[in-house]
Amino acid sequence: MVHSHTVRLPLAALALALVLPACAGVGTEPLPGRPAHHAEGGFRNTNPEFKRPDGWTRFTFFVRRGWATLTAPRTYEAPRRDNDGSALRAPDPGAPTITWVGHATLLVQLAGVNLLTDPHWGERASPLSWAGPRRLSPPGLAFERLPPIHLVLISHDHFDHLDLDTVKRLAAAHDPLFLVPLGLKQWFADNGMTRVEELDWWQGAEHRGLRLVCVPAQHFAQRSLWDANRRLWASWALIAPERRFYFGGDSGYFSGFREAGERLGPFDLAAIAIGAYLPQEIMRFTHTTPEQAVQAFEDLRARQLLGIHWGTFDLGDEPLDEPPRRMRAEAQRRGIPPDRAWIFDLGETRRW
Repeated sequence: MVHSHTVRLPLAALALALVLPACAGVGTEPLPGRPAHHAEGGFRNTNPEFKRPDGWTRFTFFVRRGWATLTAPRTYEAPRRDNDGSALRAPDPGAPTITWVGHATLLVQLAGVNLLTDPHWGERASPLSWAGPRRLSPPGLAFERLPPIHLVLISHDHFDHLDLDTVKRLAAAHDPLFLVPLGLKQWFADNGMTRVEELDWWQGAEHRGLRLVCVPAQHFAQRSLWDANRRLWASWALIAPERRFYFGGDSGYFSGFREAGERLGPFDLAAIAIGAYLPQEIMRFTHTTPEQAVQAFEDLRARQLLGIHWGTFDLGDEPLDEPPRRMRAEAQRRGIPPDRAWIFDLGETRRW
């Protein structure tokens, strides 16, 4: 008799492969007369040291992780705070706030604008309903408890950052403007959403008194076996008269953090990924370690650091509760006081 998990294993491995895939089908050289990150058929990272792991390393990682999601999934219950959303639905207009919903999903309230980053209320970071990384803890804020959402920032197309069901719910319930990197506007249109503006690196848009700038990240894009790096990946800077916010999305450590700090900083708050950094041979060029996140925070010349992208989906090999400990330890080593290095509970809101 063939067990169901034996049959499902290749699909589970595929689901994980779509979260952390290799670049395929896109040129590696810049196009003449175009920005350096534009390549034949899509986009590329410009760091000359950037390198993807070889095929065997990727394959063994995906198979091992896919098997684990079916046979021995890890569990972790992140600390959380009760948040019924009432204070968020009637905010003090003079007090900018930020709330951690989970992973890279943040609710930012600034100057009368309610903004979400990489919104994800789904049960899995996967194209499959039965396999792939399952949400470890419920979202810190129920979808139904959200205030009116005016604006949504998308960093890239991976399943842990762009959940189709979530963005369709947002479009139907709130009709926000989606700001996305190049190439994603068509994906939204194909899925029935047209209130979308796409930007290239260093391009900006104005919305409700805020300026949003699409800034470089070191990562990659893919949602299927056929669209690797055909859409751009990015971080975002939010600039208002009274505050500046940096949303890292997903990125390996590179010189782009310092460049963003020089061109658009200093920032009042920088939200940087601190999870999914092991195994190093898979993650080193596309995800920051907690220590690199602290360095990126300093490169950005930010006042506050918020560690995100941990404790929600099991994407790497590090202990699920390790990223906050390492980030705090590195901040302490560098003399950064605890009140400048934030780790939130799920559902926690702070003024910034």
